[in-house]
Amino acid sequence: MSEATSEIGLVGLAVMGQNLALNIADHGFRISVYNRTTSKTDAFVAENPDTPGGLFGAQSLEEFVSSLKRPRKIILLIQAGKATDAVIDSLLPLLDPDDIIIDGGNALWTDTIRREKELNEKGFRFIGSGVSGGEEGARFGPSLMPGGKLSAWNELKPVWEAIAAKVDAKTGKPLEGASPGKPIEGGVPCTTYIGENGAGHYVKMVHNGIEYGDMQMICEGYALMENLLGMKPKEMSAVFGEWDKGVLDSFLIEITTDILQQDDPETGKPFVDIVLDTAGQKGTGKWTSVNALDMGIAAPCIAEAVFARCISAVKEERVAASEIMQPALPAFDGDKAGFTQAIHDALYCAKICSYAQGFQLMREAQKEYGWKLNFGEISMIWRGGCIIRAGFLQKIFEAYQRDPGLANLLLDPHFKAEIDRCQANWRKVVAAAAIHGVPVPTFSSALSYYDSYRSARLPANLLQGQRDYFGAHTYERTDKPRGQFYHIDWPEPGRPQIQS
Repeated sequence: MSEATSEIGLVGLAVMGQNLALNIADHGFRISVYNRTTSKTDAFVAENPDTPGGLFGAQSLEEFVSSLKRPRKIILLIQAGKATDAVIDSLLPLLDPDDIIIDGGNALWTDTIRREKELNEKGFRFIGSGVSGGEEGARFGPSLMPGGKLSAWNELKPVWEAIAAKVDAKTGKPLEGASPGKPIEGGVPCTTYIGENGAGHYVKMVHNGIEYGDMQMICEGYALMENLLGMKPKEMSAVFGEWDKGVLDSFLIEITTDILQQDDPETGKPFVDIVLDTAGQKGTGKWTSVNALDMGIAAPCIAEAVFARCISAVKEERVAASEIMQPALPAFDGDKAGFTQAIHDALYCAKICSYAQGFQLMREAQKEYGWKLNFGEISMIWRGGCIIRAGFLQKIFEAYQRDPGLANLLLDPHFKAEIDRCQANWRKVVAAAAIHGVPVPTFSSALSYYDSYRSARLPANLLQGQRDYFGAHTYERTDKPRGQFYHIDWPEPGRPQIQS
């Protein structure tokens, strides 16, 4: 058996696992690694002999566990679901009370709640931690969203704060320049304790739902430029590059600039023009949308982004429909430069609404699960490392600094002023898209959300009447206290109402 010299261990040496292990070792922590395929473990350790902290490749789970200092801290970066449960079951007989298992996969938060409860009852500790930033983030600094017992977080905190992405304390901008063996020093780490009972994986799920919305909104801006303005990819790249210098500054805008600039190595044509227009998904956007429905929280931007991927998947049906459904639509004859700015403003306003929906969903979830989420800190740890990292998040952080109990981001003075400034263009874009037949589901659903949220009176009064008519579901009255319900004895449909 090996000597217990490693400060932390990691199971699962796919690309994410390898990169996270190297990140940890670069920060001076000795780490043990284990993979079911031992040849992969051997090759990984052999390829990285000089990390500052050092790597130990274990040949068995028993050797892996015995190499870890107590309380043992074991990261799992493996497929979510049954595979995670199987590895946990294999580890438990080898562990001691108070050892800590950290699930860094994209687990469903309800699975994390179950695992945390089961392991706590057996005397172990469990952390479900969101890890965002993809392969590059895992290697040089991800955004980390840990949930579990506070005592477990205190054990993990030195490692997680060291390896997380860093942002400038004053500006909130990500600190860059990390390289193998030379991590970023200083700055504010993009990690914080989220809470117990699955909170970390829940917040990561909402992050991913917001990510779905961000990506779809950018795609809708691209579609408008292509279909209404006749812009070519490199011309669009220049526009997105300019946008990346202003309020839309973000990782996703940055990579969109690069993608639109790229030529296909095989044909020399613009890369985006040879990519099939179908999009896959791994489920976290769907989880967010289903949970929003379960919670009774309006999150239409995220849901529409999921549905957009669903309809993209029926490529053959869409091609067939395009031959049959050919409405007579007018050509766009507006000002190109002015409309480009209008697209920018529509994207910005829709983005504000999408984030407002995500944070409102988390606000409701904390009531459901007894969490105490710090929304300012959540926005803070999303400023660097993660896929949705953006300068925009600094403004959300500042909004929650001003009012930690803020009901909705749309009520914050900064965001209210920004939408007041940009909404005429937003409405112009949504109207033009409808007139000219370009689908913009997130732009338009965000506008409907904004108009609904600002409406003192919605037509749900008629809806209450309908429900009472056909199902005796009762209704509330404007002239009576809330919570009192009434019913009318309606006549058979088609017969005149008899006034009493």
